[in-house]
Amino acid sequence: MATTVFERQAPPASAVEHSLAQSRRGGFWLNDLGPRVQHPRLTADIHADLVVVGGGYCGLWTALLAKQRDPDRSVVLLEAKTVGWAASGRNGGFVAASLTHGAANGEARFPQELAQLDRLGMENLDAIERTVAELGLDCDFERSGGIDIATEPHQVEWLREAAAADPHSQLLEGDAIRALVDSPTYLAGLRDARTTALVHPAKLAVELARVAVEAGVQIFEDTRVTELDSDGDGVQVRTPDARVQAGSVALATNVYPSLLARNRLMTVPVYDYVLMTEPLTDAQLAAIGWSGREGIGDAANQFHYYRLSADNRILWGGYDAVYYAGGKVRSRYEKRPKSFERLASHFLTTFPQLEGIRFTHRWAGAIDTCSRFCAFYGTARKGRVAYAAGFTGLGVGATRFAAEVMLDLLSGEKTERTELEMVKSLPIPFPPEPLASIGIQATRWSLDRADHREGRRNVLLKAMDAVGLGFDS
Repeated sequence: MATTVFERQAPPASAVEHSLAQSRRGGFWLNDLGPRVQHPRLTADIHADLVVVGGGYCGLWTALLAKQRDPDRSVVLLEAKTVGWAASGRNGGFVAASLTHGAANGEARFPQELAQLDRLGMENLDAIERTVAELGLDCDFERSGGIDIATEPHQVEWLREAAAADPHSQLLEGDAIRALVDSPTYLAGLRDARTTALVHPAKLAVELARVAVEAGVQIFEDTRVTELDSDGDGVQVRTPDARVQAGSVALATNVYPSLLARNRLMTVPVYDYVLMTEPLTDAQLAAIGWSGREGIGDAANQFHYYRLSADNRILWGGYDAVYYAGGKVRSRYEKRPKSFERLASHFLTTFPQLEGIRFTHRWAGAIDTCSRFCAFYGTARKGRVAYAAGFTGLGVGATRFAAEVMLDLLSGEKTERTELEMVKSLPIPFPPEPLASIGIQATRWSLDRADHREGRRNVLLKAMDAVGLGFDS
């Protein structure tokens, strides 16, 4: 079986050990915030026209857009811990236009409306950029574009096919891509300047909270919702210390168990691991180029994603996507030395000219993975509860679209968004344990084998593709 470039050109173990020796456990983005606004805990019963459950991007966009649609509507947001502490403060900060987790996934699942979804995705990204500018969100937003990288010969052909289907992209091969970003592993790159922006994830979350409060939203932290009760024409939202009588509810709980039993098997938590370097010197930056500051990802099944921060650190994440038997979210799963060592090794293979650099932070987070790789939507309790989940790692941008969908659904009106097959349909649920664990581990093994077999997918992957029950690293 063939080896990959990361195996053929692996750095010495001593170089990997040196790079990680001074890294601290904990997310860089959240640690970089400094002092932040603390929102109160809910301790007394209140009423609201709309209750939003979840203080990540999806919940924050829903609350803000609800007030922008109707400034007189009373909106309450309830967060179990603190705003942005989970996925919204731990991700790579890639704000993608795609609502379907890429063109190939969209073509496979929603071929009849892919052009419409692409247009809506671009409109959504443009709207995020406008909001950042108009409301003055201090979140290091930059519309720098993205590059898909081929590090193996068979991936070059994939990029050629993608370039032929997308007139807005630019295929760069050999010396041309290495002139843009210099890595000896690069064989080709597909650049698109329109469809990707970068952001400081934690700053985006706290800034959305700030402008939501300024618009009149009440935010309560350390307020875990335990139950939803249908109550006449509304919904009673229960927390340990108080209740909120709500006209409607939007659920934005991401990877955490849904408050709706029907959705408990729709997602599984998959852990993603990330490293952040110290700030690069001018000489180190010159050694790799990257003056365009694009967000980068490689084309393998087990892929890496990486980007520059505002202070010229390199965030390096991906490759390992780990599901732990039982499907729980646990802080102990964030401690996986093998994954951090593998990431550091792959980093030094990609940029050997940066040998000697140190990583300052290492962290992990759980991704709300669903079987179709992109968000699903719906309503419950006679249309008084709406939900969106299953972003599968591409939620920084798509959560704003999801917020619009949930508000459309709660309004009871037909809109372009609510009539989409993507919005009307649901993914295939995962099987219960232990079948989920057995199936996911077998699929991950198969994806790894495909990367070692020039991308050729085995019988298991082909069968799962055929029935729409996939799994992607």
